[in-house]
Amino acid sequence: MTGAVQRWLGNPFSKALLRFVCGRSKYGGNRLDVALRRYAGEDIPCDFRDRIAALVVKLIADRGTNALGYSGESLKKNLKDPVIRRGMVNVLEGVAHYGARRPFTSIAPFLVVWNYTKHCNLRCEHCYENAGPGAMKDELTTEEAKRVIDEFEDAGVVAIAFSGGEPLLRNDIFEIASYAKSKGFFISVATNGTVITREVAKKMKNVFDYVEISLDGFEKVHDRFRGVPGAWRLTCEGIKNSVGEGIDTCVALTATRSNLQEIPKLVDFIEQELGAKRVIMFNYVPVGRGKDIVDQDLSPQERHKLLNYLYTKMVDSDCKMICYSTAPQYSMISLEFAYGAHGASSIVPTHFTSEGAMRALRGRTKSLADFLGGCGAGRLYCGLEPNGDITPCVFMPIKLGNIRDVRLRDVWHSSELLWKLRDREALKGCGECKYRYTCGGCRARAYGYYDDVQAPDPGCIHNLKYWLELKKTTKNETPTQVSSK
Repeated sequence: MTGAVQRWLGNPFSKALLRFVCGRSKYGGNRLDVALRRYAGEDIPCDFRDRIAALVVKLIADRGTNALGYSGESLKKNLKDPVIRRGMVNVLEGVAHYGARRPFTSIAPFLVVWNYTKHCNLRCEHCYENAGPGAMKDELTTEEAKRVIDEFEDAGVVAIAFSGGEPLLRNDIFEIASYAKSKGFFISVATNGTVITREVAKKMKNVFDYVEISLDGFEKVHDRFRGVPGAWRLTCEGIKNSVGEGIDTCVALTATRSNLQEIPKLVDFIEQELGAKRVIMFNYVPVGRGKDIVDQDLSPQERHKLLNYLYTKMVDSDCKMICYSTAPQYSMISLEFAYGAHGASSIVPTHFTSEGAMRALRGRTKSLADFLGGCGAGRLYCGLEPNGDITPCVFMPIKLGNIRDVRLRDVWHSSELLWKLRDREALKGCGECKYRYTCGGCRARAYGYYDDVQAPDPGCIHNLKYWLELKKTTKNETPTQVSSK
């Protein structure tokens, strides 16, 4: 698929046509968005350039839906959703601007994870943000936060995830999230769940499309990990309240050696007792307070076994949950399953919209995986600190600029560090792997261990030698003192 797109974009006429379609409409906004809205049946003002763009989009959409066995009417219905339209514009404009790279780079961050405050009511061992009882003294004000959302809209951002700290503790969170929702963004929140009463859950239902609540183990393990007795009980109540209001609720856990053995039972508990339909395993990253528990990191073999368990669990016919992971190696596991390495090639169609789509995509799975590309830091998403500092990833505390002073798109296009993250060929260790485009290793873990964004991710079985070298270091050495060469 990527090769076909690259060949198509190699034609000067095709390049010019795509850039024309992705240009600015004189009525405001992106011409492609205007074309998609007209294709969906909206009667909106447009000039002759917009009409030409609409004809091109109609031709491509009609041919694409026929080839994939997908209903054109279904596509038109979906395109009435501003989030879906914004996502398509983001992707296609990225291809027009950067070409069909492996892996893909969007025109602007598809997702911004916004650490909305440093204020938190817990004291988690692994907190990347070093959050605590007080807010950051120079956090963005309410009015500044609204201007940031306006900038996201102009840049072409699709989704905003509010995180922290504990974002629900900031008084204006619902005002700002509602403002972002009114602009057509996909809005989510990552929370420890302890303040989600029934009343709070009802308010959340009107604003957030998706809620992610952290639960790192059963009561003893979770309360120790989170640093506050009683946190487990409040979090479980928060999850039940969120699920009870019909919110798309995902339970997040950070895998370490402290909770590894009870994760299977915890996943069953989440499904059967808490009623969540999604679970996500976060990679441990040695950053923030997490640096103090580096000895709790999983070995490559333990991580690989855990990821295999998660995928096997998800494709089990009795499982009603979707199991995710932030570990980019999960895409490698998924690809292996798709090609039947675990005797489960038949599971692929269940994750497509139709058998027709499956038939069209069979044989292109690897190309699609390479295009999506595993780790999205600085390529598909970025982080924003409470004071407006832009970072490549919330787990990678490298200031690229401050949104009070610079435009997000300018940073996204010109940052030398972001281009280092996008160059999979230049990665040490991971750049030599056959899965370098599909996975690429966790760049935050590379930075956390080696102080180098292009260093190896030592948590992968294909980088086992780097993990063994790390284990040989003395207790007096910190991870960032280890050479990746």
